[in-house]
Formats: sequence, C-alpha cells, structure tokens
Amino acid sequence: QVQLAESGGGLVQTGDSLRLSCATSGRTFSATVMGWFRQAPGKEREFVAAIRMSDRSTLTADSVKGRFTISRDNAKNTMYLQMNSLKPEDTAVYYCAADQWAPSWIRKSVTDYEYWGQGTQVTVSS
Repeated sequence: QVQLAESGGGLVQTGDSLRLSCATSGRTFSATVMGWFRQAPGKEREFVAAIRMSDRSTLTADSVKGRFTISRDNAKNTMYLQMNSLKPEDTAVYYCAADQWAPSWIRKSVTDYEYWGQGTQVTVSS
C-alpha cells in the first residue's frame, strides 16, 4: 500500500515563505520520480516540480523557478517543497505524487503519476 501525506500548508502574506512536506510510506521506495502539483479553484491541476530518486535531479515549472525548491530526505522518507517569495497566484491545493514507472526523463503530466496525497491548502494574501 502506497501512502503519501502532505503537510505544511497555511495562510501567508505576499513575499512570505512556506515549506511543504510529503511523508511517504509503503511501496514508494520504488517510485522513480516524486513530484509536487497544485490546483487552484476552477483550474486544472498543474505540475510544480519533481525529483528523480536515483540521482536527485530536479525539474521545476517556469512559473515557480527561482522561488520554489524541491528536495528529498531519504532517511526520513520525506519530500519537501520550499516556497519563497510567495505570490497570490500561488494560492492552490498542493499535492505530492509518485511516478513509479518514469522513463529516463522526468514527466510532468498528471496522468503519469500513479499515487497521490490528499493535498494541503496554501493561501497567499495580497
């Protein structure tokens, strides 16, 4: 059984920082890639960032590049998303996900990720 659990969301002001955590358990050790997605009200779920387990290489969406950093602590079985310089347009529910069968590149499509957490709300006020 694969379980992903996000935490760390909240209400912050423009320019503030937050760190999201995604605790993993079960068969996620075999996941090739783990990622963060977000979904704002009335919008489609979109890719934010992902990290490949084998070499810790990362891919970050242009909309958050330079502000968000993805990382993983294998000893704690936890993935993080450090979010700095937050903007109102970053407001969304943030989900962590696992792509168990990723090829040699990091995929960004929602449909490529088999396992999902329940999401954590991030609200940035102006």
